[in-house]
Amino acid sequence: MHRIESEPFHASNEASHAFLSALAAPGRAADIDEADDVYGWLVGSWSLEVLRYRGVDLAGQGMTAETHFSWILEGRAIGDVWIMPARGARPPQDPAMNMYGITLRHWDPQLRAWRIEWCNPARDHRETQIGRRVGTDIVQTGARPNGQATRWRFTEIEQDRFHWIGEALDIDGDTWRVEGEFLATRVAR
Repeated sequence: MHRIESEPFHASNEASHAFLSALAAPGRAADIDEADDVYGWLVGSWSLEVLRYRGVDLAGQGMTAETHFSWILEGRAIGDVWIMPARGARPPQDPAMNMYGITLRHWDPQLRAWRIEWCNPARDHRETQIGRRVGTDIVQTGARPNGQATRWRFTEIEQDRFHWIGEALDIDGDTWRVEGEFLATRVAR
């Protein structure tokens, strides 16, 4: 077997621009009804105050994060990137507090809900969930690869702020334990 030697690949600005241009979409696809557009209001950039992460109470400790949302894939999906600590404070002093992950949220017309895949390579963490509007909240439910049930909620939703709570079901099968909690404020457009 012959080994092929090659020059290391270096992404150019042109290649990065071509990728981002192919990924990004100007808005929601016409085949997604406005009533089903659960996540479009999030498009833009958000500053996050971290209240809790991995079950650790961080309220008042000045931990910040950021998240960015965009329509992608011809407007049939929302992509978002969650970064903690925020880029100005990276890398984190505590590797357990490292988050630099991406979410793909895509509309499933047969299910009439959003399928969600989350991946945080910085901590080798991934989840799949289903998201729907429940009253005034957005509720995502699913399970980790080990079967542990999870629930992520967008609550106290306003045009320029929201409260995000991530929970996991304890082994007792009744108690939801808060693992992550963020207060988000939209960054000026």
